[in-house]
Amino acid sequence: MIAVEVKNLVKHYGKVQAIRGISFSIDSSEIFGLIGPNGAGKTTALRIISTLLTLTDGSINVMGFDLEKKPEEVRKIMSYLPEDAGAYKNLTGKGYLEFIANFFNPKTVRNMVAKGVQIADLGERINDKVDTYSKGMKRRLLVGRALMTDPRLAILDEPTSGLDVNNAQEVRNIIKSTAKKGTTVLLSSHNMLEVEYMCDRIALIDEGLIVEKGKPVDLMKKYNAKNIEEVFMKVVKK
Repeated sequence: MIAVEVKNLVKHYGKVQAIRGISFSIDSSEIFGLIGPNGAGKTTALRIISTLLTLTDGSINVMGFDLEKKPEEVRKIMSYLPEDAGAYKNLTGKGYLEFIANFFNPKTVRNMVAKGVQIADLGERINDKVDTYSKGMKRRLLVGRALMTDPRLAILDEPTSGLDVNNAQEVRNIIKSTAKKGTTVLLSSHNMLEVEYMCDRIALIDEGLIVEKGKPVDLMKKYNAKNIEEVFMKVVKK
């Protein structure tokens, strides 16, 4: 079953063509990677699918909802974690999760917060103020916030940014486990090994166009590459 379908997506900023007609689909419970160099248009695409930006042309369907016609319905079933996301620094980590959870069904707040605390895995530091956290700790908290709502679609931009090896591995495992439980994941990452490990399929975007897409193992075979990083270097324009 197709969870997300993007058709001929175009986004212009004045005369600048950030996205020039890209198409791809994501299957239900799939982890799909949209990757490319800085300025390629991937973050713009993520922001459009998350309803933060409007599209110039084309269409997007999320779980049966037309994104342009029913953005409010898409927001109800989607969670978005931007690369530059922040949390309220004067709240404790748990207080921040409670603040976010209260925007949802009051009956689910306790369970939602408990899940967020479990995902963040900050131990007793969950009760400390966010402004005392390291970058990695903040990122774990934000990943907890993004996934504690059991979204049908999770859009994650650089989910392991700022994390050390052990914490990054744990977050990757959490994301993979979340997908197995039914959440569709669209992610972007500059870490090609992470993309190779996590994603069922990927799309490479460069200068606003999809230049290649498929399963990591198939792309490595096609380009006689040892890993996705080598595929990336062979496909993306210098």
